[in-house]
Amino acid sequence: MAMQQLVCWLCAFLALVLLKLLKKRGATTAAPALKLPPSPSSLPFIHNLHHLLHSFHRVREEEAGRLVAAIAATPPGETVNLCEQIFWVIADSTMRTMIGERFERRDEFLVVLADIVKIASGFTMAEWFPSSWLVRAFGGTRRRGHAGYLTTYELVESAYRQRQKRKEAMAAPSTRNAVTGEEDLMDELMRIHEEGDLEVPLTIGNIKAVTIDLFGAGTETSADALQWAMSELMRNPRVMQKAQAELRDKLGGKPTVTEAGLADMTYLKLVVKETLRLHPALPLLVPRECNETCKIMGYDVPKGFVVFVNAWAIGRDPKFWDDPEEFKPERFENSTVDLKGTDFEFIPFGAGRRLCPGLAFGLASIEIVLAVLLYHFDWELPDGMAPSELDMTEEMGITIRRKNDLYLRPTVRIKV
Repeated sequence: MAMQQLVCWLCAFLALVLLKLLKKRGATTAAPALKLPPSPSSLPFIHNLHHLLHSFHRVREEEAGRLVAAIAATPPGETVNLCEQIFWVIADSTMRTMIGERFERRDEFLVVLADIVKIASGFTMAEWFPSSWLVRAFGGTRRRGHAGYLTTYELVESAYRQRQKRKEAMAAPSTRNAVTGEEDLMDELMRIHEEGDLEVPLTIGNIKAVTIDLFGAGTETSADALQWAMSELMRNPRVMQKAQAELRDKLGGKPTVTEAGLADMTYLKLVVKETLRLHPALPLLVPRECNETCKIMGYDVPKGFVVFVNAWAIGRDPKFWDDPEEFKPERFENSTVDLKGTDFEFIPFGAGRRLCPGLAFGLASIEIVLAVLLYHFDWELPDGMAPSELDMTEEMGITIRRKNDLYLRPTVRIKV
């Protein structure tokens, strides 16, 4: 009797398992894989940052004006560390865009950010021997990276608290007229968080993580591009003079530069494109994961493999570019090649679904800062250095920055 009950229970169990498997298989065949749109539906705001581009033009213009004032205050004959000045103005613009004002602990944030970029650059021993606990334990990279993450998160907490204090001050009746505020990206993120309409909730932790990502990506890349633009212009005086002539002729001696005034600065835009061809902010873009097995140039690339695209090498490939190592903005005149991912010989911002969502933000920041530097100042290399003697050594990593800072001697030409 006991044996019969056991057999009955076993048959019932197997029947249930079989039914579950058949149901699962039927659901799989009945619901084919969907062809999803390029943008992530759960976070539409993050993917479409470019729609808010013009909302923050005043922030970029004000910070560019502060940069001009800082450089103009340099004693006659002295040099300025242009790399440092550029990094500060981009950092301030980015942080004001995110939290509505300059970050009180900006300098500390920049030091941590630079350290994180160095940690993330290149390959470590742990990546060569991923299964070795000994290498992971004594390499130190993971420990430094984790410490940097904790410090960064604490700094973002500080920025969040700073923003909350400003919002409270704006709401207080006694200070409502004295404290002015401006809309920022965190306002938009908080609005989405409070509405709670997303399929995947946007938490406060998500917002802080996005702040870290945007600040890191938006500061380092734009600053590097500007530093290389000024370096190339100093190496090519003819191009420098032509860009300055365009700006000074069309702006007609106006005391300030606005983004609206840069709309028809054709040669300035060519200079930016040529800079990004030779010096893409991310030389290997961001990693791609192969979603199906394919064959490229005779090599089998299995599904799931991580693939890097060498945008740096593509931009210097003689098959696509005449005199690829020469800085010639004119090569883009009367050319349909753009930098928005439609021409694969020129992809400084990537292409397809992984196209940089901050493309418009980055270009706007680069153009306004480069414009004020060329419009308001003439520039000289220190100690009688010839343009051909300027050190152009690159420091390779996730981004490509100058190995040595760029020191130049400014002379004010258009006063603010």
